[in-house]
Amino acid sequence: MIGEKMDSQEILNRLMSAYGVSSQKSLAEALAIPANNISGWLQRGSVPGNPIIKCALDTGSDLRWLVTGEFANANIERMAFKSFRSRSEQGKALIDKMLSTGGKAVLQRVMSAYGFATQKELSEYLGISTGTISTWVRREYFPGDVVIACALDTGVSLGWLATGEISTESQEEHVTSAIPTIAKKILLAGKLDDDGFCYIDESFVPEGVNFKNLNYVRSGKSAWLIEMDVNEISNGSWLLNIDGVLDVYTVSRRPGNKLRITGHDGEFECSANDVIAKGLVVVILKNSI
Repeated sequence: MIGEKMDSQEILNRLMSAYGVSSQKSLAEALAIPANNISGWLQRGSVPGNPIIKCALDTGSDLRWLVTGEFANANIERMAFKSFRSRSEQGKALIDKMLSTGGKAVLQRVMSAYGFATQKELSEYLGISTGTISTWVRREYFPGDVVIACALDTGVSLGWLATGEISTESQEEHVTSAIPTIAKKILLAGKLDDDGFCYIDESFVPEGVNFKNLNYVRSGKSAWLIEMDVNEISNGSWLLNIDGVLDVYTVSRRPGNKLRITGHDGEFECSANDVIAKGLVVVILKNSI
C-alpha cells in the first residue's frame, strides 16, 4: 500500500485533481472501481498502487507528484498533470492489460529495470521476502506498489513496467532514460554525413570524455567513437581535415611542431598547421571478420 494514514486523503485529492473530478464517486468511475473501494482506502489509511499507476498512465500526471505531492527534480513550475494522453487503452481496458501482465512478466521487467539477476537481490533491496515474490509469480499477481517504487527509483517508463508496452509518444523517453543515444555518422568520400543515432552504454566510454560531443562514425568495415570538436592535437588517433578531406589517422607528434601521420594509404610528415583536427578517437571498433 502507498501512503500513511495522514497521506491517503491527500493522495485521493491528487487523483481527483489529475482526473479533473470533484467527488469520490466520479473518481471511482474514472478508475473503473466500486465507490466503496475508496471509502475502504480512507478507513485503512492507505491507497493501493494500481489506481495510482492507472491515473498516471491515463492522465500523464507526474507519478512522484501523485504519490508524494512533490514534483520530480523538485521542479515547482512543472504542471501537476498534462491533458489526457492519446492511448489505445484507458479505464477498465488499461487495468485489464496491467493485470494480464502480472506475475513473472512484471517481475522480469522490474528486475531488468533495477539491473538485478536474481529474485534474492530484488528481495533484499526492497525488504520483501523471496516467498512473497514467488507468490507473485505463482498467482500471476500484479505488485502495483513495487512497480511504482521501481519507476521512481530507476526513471524507467511506468507504462513499460506496468504493461510491457511502450507507446510511440513515450518510447524515446523510456529508452534514453535507460541507455543514452549519440549521433551516428558515416564517413564517405572525405565527408561526414548524418546516419541517425545509436544507443551506447556509458561504461564503454573512457572517463573525461564529453558525452554530448561523442559521435559514432563508420567507414566501410571500420568504426570509431569520436569526441568531436577536440582540436589540440596530441599522440593518438584523430579525425583530421587535410585539404578539405576528412579521414581518420594515427598521429605522432615530432619536434618543431611537426606531425607524423599514418593512414590506410601510408604515412607522411607535415606541420601541425597543415591539418585541422575535427575530433579525437576515444574508442576504436574493429571488425574481426
